[in-house]
Amino acid sequence: MAIEYATNGDAKIAYETFGSTGEPLLLVLGIDYQMVWWNDAFCERLVEAGFHVARYDNRDTGLSTHYPEPAKGSRRPLYTMNDMIDDGLAVMDALGWAGAHVLGGTSAIAQGMALLHPGRVRGLTLCMGSPATAGVLRTLRYLKLGFFKEFRKLPKATTSEQKIENEVAIYRAQASPGYPFPEKWVREAATLGHERSPRDPRTTRRHMAAGRAVKLPPLSGITAPTLVVSGADDPMLKPNAGRDLAAQIPGAQFVEYPGVGHDLPEGIWDDVIARMPRSARIA
Repeated sequence: MAIEYATNGDAKIAYETFGSTGEPLLLVLGIDYQMVWWNDAFCERLVEAGFHVARYDNRDTGLSTHYPEPAKGSRRPLYTMNDMIDDGLAVMDALGWAGAHVLGGTSAIAQGMALLHPGRVRGLTLCMGSPATAGVLRTLRYLKLGFFKEFRKLPKATTSEQKIENEVAIYRAQASPGYPFPEKWVREAATLGHERSPRDPRTTRRHMAAGRAVKLPPLSGITAPTLVVSGADDPMLKPNAGRDLAAQIPGAQFVEYPGVGHDLPEGIWDDVIARMPRSARIA
């Protein structure tokens, strides 16, 4: 796939597409993950189901614009979640999409897009998420903090190979215990991501600051048909995270998959795709 770029102010947002016709579908990932973590095979499966798929790198990740460190003492975030929401809309604009279905993976951005730009979001699927409106303290209650303590046990990486191995170890820790671990794909994605742009811990802090800088309206304002997908064995999020998310969105369908962790294993792809809300079913 050829990399294209959309422009939002001073940001150039790298994106690529799968398919050329069908229902527009924008894939949105959360904190500091590059678009390569949307499995190519999953994207192709979506195309087979009748979607025209676009995925993109959030700003400060992958091939999109990266920002220099601000001057010392500056407390203002470099950008806010509103800017990151607009990045996704810029990709839609570049593709000529007036509206699209939005599939978010651990993404407050996808929730914000549906809240602030309801006319652009035809349908919404939220995976591995919690309410973006919860605030810091409530969000902490959704997290299984023991999971994050495991990161401290990872060896300090000084070479590219060690950094890639740590990426694989992190994904393994969050993967679904009831499904085979896709080690070949995970290693390929980690390697490609490192080659495109090595993970920078500053990006995580910046993305979190961008979220804190914006107060979203209540999730009850989402009007798009919504599917919320959670893993019953998610090692990162407690079970009530996805349930609370679905309960706050009018008419949302909630599905919890046994054996699924903080990822989307191939074994549930077809079922998730079949449940995704569509503005126009394709026979």
